[in-house]
Amino acid sequence: MKYQIDRNSGESAYLQLYRQLREDIVSGVLPRGSRLPSKRQLASELGLSLITVEHALSLLVDEGYALSRERSGLYSAFGGAAAAAPRARLEDMSLPAAAEDLPFSALAKIMRRVLSDYGERILMRSPNAGCGELRTELAAYLARSRGILVRPEQIVVGAGAEYLYARVIQLLGRERLYAREEPCYQTIRRVYEANGARCEGLPMAADGVDGAALEKSRASVLHVTPYQSYPSGVSATAARRHEYAAWARARGGYLVEDDYGSELAVSTRQVETLFSLAPERTIYLNSFSKTLAPSMRMGYMVLPEELLPLYEEKLGFYSCAVPVYEQLVLAELIRSGELERSISRRRRKLREKQKD
Repeated sequence: MKYQIDRNSGESAYLQLYRQLREDIVSGVLPRGSRLPSKRQLASELGLSLITVEHALSLLVDEGYALSRERSGLYSAFGGAAAAAPRARLEDMSLPAAAEDLPFSALAKIMRRVLSDYGERILMRSPNAGCGELRTELAAYLARSRGILVRPEQIVVGAGAEYLYARVIQLLGRERLYAREEPCYQTIRRVYEANGARCEGLPMAADGVDGAALEKSRASVLHVTPYQSYPSGVSATAARRHEYAAWARARGGYLVEDDYGSELAVSTRQVETLFSLAPERTIYLNSFSKTLAPSMRMGYMVLPEELLPLYEEKLGFYSCAVPVYEQLVLAELIRSGELERSISRRRRKLREKQKD
């Protein structure tokens, strides 16, 4: 068998196996409809436990690269005609953040610690792109939780996602045609229009933005929510995400990946991001209004390396609109593990609700 596990690489065995199988599926070595090696065969030949192999195979299914057939095994689901993705249950994300998800006592303790450790520094002006402490913790968090590997310098902190939508338009230019999902979260459309950008809605299919409409569009920027688009509830399949990445590269354009809500996916496994597929063509956006509280008006975007000089030239003068104190509290929430513990509690609630 061609697959190999490097036990000295520092990467989990299941992720190594997952990546090798995914590469064979995407490259056509395992074409659509072909049967994947069985979990017992993989475990025996690679010297892995069945649990480790099952983890890798389940991730392929979660990402849409493989399809499970009862009593038959796993089959490649990538390439050829796109398979319909199951519609996400929008009610799964309707559960509001509660005090027990992030106990107020834990939050208050961290707030007091920041006051004690940083003192009068909380009264100082924030660096324009955000405090170094927060950007550093966000970079580490993205690597752990989303498989996104970036430098802190690529991260820009802002007062929520809507604030950052406007920054994207100012960065890439109003003269471009921006494509978005139709239907979409209406604030996206309104922000683009309010900033004078030409915006075109592309119809949604069962697996993401309709491929024919995307190819026909003259847009050079595509704003998408690959995980559970609102209000359609559609999550883009693996094939569709690769199509978005190929589209951006072919046009020399950009993807704006609105990753709202992905951390609350019921599955505990990572959901593949567009940024991981096309880091040079993707602007990644996320916020904390769902994971922490609606009052936490803090978001961030991750820029491709090649856009950093342009951002500094055009927008580097903008002051960060988030107070230093709030940034340092969030940095400590991430560093201490409280953010991820809160998300884990929320996920457990969502899984329980899904069973009802």
